[in-house]
Amino acid sequence: MTDAWTLEQAGPEQLDAVLPLVCAYHEFEHITLDAGTRRRAVAALLGDARCGMLWLIHHDDALAGYVAICPGYSIEFAGFDAFVDEFFLLPAHRGQGGGRAVLEQVRDAARALGIRALHLEVARDNARARALYAECGFAARERYVLMSAHLDP
Repeated sequence: MTDAWTLEQAGPEQLDAVLPLVCAYHEFEHITLDAGTRRRAVAALLGDARCGMLWLIHHDDALAGYVAICPGYSIEFAGFDAFVDEFFLLPAHRGQGGGRAVLEQVRDAARALGIRALHLEVARDNARARALYAECGFAARERYVLMSAHLDP
């Protein structure tokens, strides 16, 4: 075993491979989203690069999870930025250095796309993930609170 962590950019043809992972992540994070809405959201991301990118994460030859980034623009960061919208490793692949390896690859891919800053959210009670993100160069912006408003179509 080589203990290799690799990313494979997913496209529309991987929708059925991605959906169970997204569902597992949503269960882990207690995100409620009906199956049809989840499918449409993931299909849009996989089918339109303007929405962002999703990579399947492989640990050696096994499917281990996924990570998605979604772009924006920031005056503060003087250019394009992106949110690590979702990052999920299956339980069997956690604690093996994959989080760090994946984030390094995502940072490199984002830099290559001209992205100047990456942001992410993490549950306040997820100390393990917060520590990993801090080790990988993400800093809490304690002065700010992320707030969201759902907009009806």
